Amino acid sequence: MEMNTLNNNNNNQSDSSSPPQRKRVMNPVDPEEFRKQGHMIIDFLADYYTKVSNFPVRSQVEPDYLRKHLPDSAPLVPEPIESILEDVQEHIIPGITHWMSPNYYAYFPSSGSVAGFMGEMLSSGLNVVGFNWISSPAATELETIVMDWLGEVLKLPQQFLYKSSNNNGGGVLLGTTCEAVLCTLVAARDKKLSQIGRNNIGKLVVYGSDQTHSSFGKAAQIAGIQNVRAIKTKRSNSFALKADSLLSTIHSDVKNGLIPIYLCATVGTTATTSIDPLMELCDVAKEYEIWVHVDAAYAGSACICPEFRSCIDGIEGANSFSFNAHKWFLTNLACCCLWVKDHNALTKSLSTNPEFLRNKASESKQVIDYKDWQITLSRKFNALKLWLVLRSYGVENLRNFLRSHVNMAMTFEGLVKLDKRFEIVVPRKFSLVCFRVSPSTIARSNYYYYHDNNNNNKNNCDDNYHNGHDDYGKLVNDDYLVNELNRKLLESINNSGKVYMTHGEVEGAFMIRFAIGATLTEEHHVIMAWKLIQEHADSLLGSS
Repeated sequence: MEMNTLNNNNNNQSDSSSPPQRKRVMNPVDPEEFRKQGHMIIDFLADYYTKVSNFPVRSQVEPDYLRKHLPDSAPLVPEPIESILEDVQEHIIPGITHWMSPNYYAYFPSSGSVAGFMGEMLSSGLNVVGFNWISSPAATELETIVMDWLGEVLKLPQQFLYKSSNNNGGGVLLGTTCEAVLCTLVAARDKKLSQIGRNNIGKLVVYGSDQTHSSFGKAAQIAGIQNVRAIKTKRSNSFALKADSLLSTIHSDVKNGLIPIYLCATVGTTATTSIDPLMELCDVAKEYEIWVHVDAAYAGSACICPEFRSCIDGIEGANSFSFNAHKWFLTNLACCCLWVKDHNALTKSLSTNPEFLRNKASESKQVIDYKDWQITLSRKFNALKLWLVLRSYGVENLRNFLRSHVNMAMTFEGLVKLDKRFEIVVPRKFSLVCFRVSPSTIARSNYYYYHDNNNNNKNNCDDNYHNGHDDYGKLVNDDYLVNELNRKLLESINNSGKVYMTHGEVEGAFMIRFAIGATLTEEHHVIMAWKLIQEHADSLLGSS
């Protein structure tokens, strides 16, 4: 037995002089397999777009649902694409909130398109990492050209265009507005600190309004700026930031030894799409050498239409301007367009020049290295995506696409006004309608008999208040109870899966936001959504 074992072991030993047997290595970019799987993915997505309106718009799954359906560890051997797509259909699709659904009205849109997808596919397929000019000259030069094209369509001042500003201005494609705000804030910070000394960073102060996007406060936190002013706005001024409010806040800060450096003005705020008066704000900022950034993440797209261009009047007084092409410009996520008057302010703050990136082109100062206009080093070939959108649709078709959504919003606004149970909370701008069940409707309804969880008002809701009793006035002015009903209405509608909306709040008033902008939305979808809202209101309010 032992001898046999020994002999077997010896026989199993390989000849050390023979080369080791090599295993076949896979080819991850086999052209035929790429063609086959590419067709399958396109067919899968085409079918998805065909039936996306049939899915619950907001995902109905519970937290941690997916772990129950997937293995505990990654596979050791390959799995066929057919099996993977089956799992996508069975397990991933139910966990998606369908931003491409025609019944999606939440947040702001993330509009996709054939051209946007094809541009994304081209960019991913070419797999370019265009951090500097030499790493892919076409990526840099196309970005410069496309940003000039789009800047001209927006009628931005010549100082913002690379070809018309003695190469001082220009545009860059980032991921999101959050990056645009952070990059420009850091540039403003360093510009001021170079004058007063870096030890004075604690004295710097930045300004926005109580309607400014939360990314502004986050950017200030990252940049190490502690003094952030969110200046109060009022309904009487459509929740826009007033120049005199800004000026009085600046005066107070300067009196206390602080140093103003940055203002984030907004065209199309998140809650209500209010528009800050750029010309007046820039006049105030100029007096104190404050960098003005204009955040038009959502509404900037609409400004390619002549009838909306006045929304950015005064932009010539700003230092930078950005909007998200992935929101309402048919350019698939992610694509933020940022223009600056003086890109040197960005590059002084954001440049890095390690030895491994040195090259003759960069050192000649004749080319742009976009790595120095952004936070990260690596960057996608996003210009290809935006280029395809502009070329595939043309400016006039893009304008008509935007106008169609505005017209649908006007239709929806008219329907709301016809039902006296509802009210428009703020005047409509662009394609967002903010509405709620009115306080007077709630006070006259039977809602408090049956739906007040705390039973606080049942004793008051007798027949007398319907006849003018003082309790009616108390109910009309009870913000908590009015907000609670509208919150329940929104959640009831979203739970149905038939449409998806989100909320906002101004001056303590909870409101439902109906944001039209999904690529596939048509007027009949909007009318259906309104009928659904009415049905759920009927159920919640009961008979009056």
